Amino acid sequence: MGVNLTPIIVKEIIQLQSLRGRSLAVDANNMLYQFLALMRTRDGTPLKDSRGNITSHLAGLMFRTTRLMHDYDINLIFAFDGKPSPLKEAELSKRRKVREKATTEWKRAMEAGDYATAFSKAIMTSRLTKPMVEDAKRLLELLGIPFVQAPSEAEAQTAYMAMRGDVWASNSRDYDSLLFGTPRLVRYLTISGREFLPSKGISRPLKPELINLNELLTHHIISRDQLIDLAILIGTDFNEGIKGIGPKTALKLLKECGRLESLPGKFRSKMPRHYKEVRETFLSPKVTSAYTFQYNDLQEEKLYGFLCDQRDFSRSRVKTAIERAQKFHSKKKQVGLKKWLPRRRRR
Repeated sequence: MGVNLTPIIVKEIIQLQSLRGRSLAVDANNMLYQFLALMRTRDGTPLKDSRGNITSHLAGLMFRTTRLMHDYDINLIFAFDGKPSPLKEAELSKRRKVREKATTEWKRAMEAGDYATAFSKAIMTSRLTKPMVEDAKRLLELLGIPFVQAPSEAEAQTAYMAMRGDVWASNSRDYDSLLFGTPRLVRYLTISGREFLPSKGISRPLKPELINLNELLTHHIISRDQLIDLAILIGTDFNEGIKGIGPKTALKLLKECGRLESLPGKFRSKMPRHYKEVRETFLSPKVTSAYTFQYNDLQEEKLYGFLCDQRDFSRSRVKTAIERAQKFHSKKKQVGLKKWLPRRRRR
């Protein structure tokens, strides 16, 4: 779920056109979960092929990615989550319980013929399995789009790539990559511009957001270390927060006291014992430099074979995505060729 910084966040609403020509490192798991949640049938069942393989994430990944590339000339590299930190086990356990509860409520709604409730509960049951992740990687490989397997947190990996200047920004709906140090975070990289809220049973409009870490820190006159301490106070994926302390209260405390160790005793006594480990997880995360931004050739026939023959996709829809990707790849090759052509002398 990530840390909730919304009440204190400093953001800029942008248009997708403003990202033209930019390179973004995408939190792949975060994006795939979005597709799993939203691309479902009327009763909330995810899209599947005739053999029972879930395909919602593949449909979303193929169509959104090729449109971002073709329509907006956005360069993408995807980062996949690796082995989760042991500190995250409590959060993962909590998510499992939420899914189990939602599954029970979905079944009850289905039995009652309440499809609206069933859909809202089904969204909360989404689970990204290893075979589904492998399918997503295969799709990216056949589309010629680069990706990297992170040692641990994908958001740490995207932040590392952005900090090195290899990409312009990280992309995720969560704020965690700011804690990991990304200089820029792009949220809501969406074409449809809407998000369904299962708890309320309604959808809301969405617009892309750009968050500049330095502007956020400068606005609140705090350091990145203090932002991390603030997150620990309100709760992260690696620790429970202190009950009753939200982002604004935590910000006030950190500006007054400087760091967690200097907080009044009544707060220090409630802090997680492993808070230093959590802090270090954000400051020195496990990442890899073994990645490339090389766009490879699109493998058209293998795409048809994988998506149409093995996953029952419509050939006409796959053709549309392939044509978009082909135009993007062609443009990339032309730009690359021009860099090597001798310039004409001016007369």
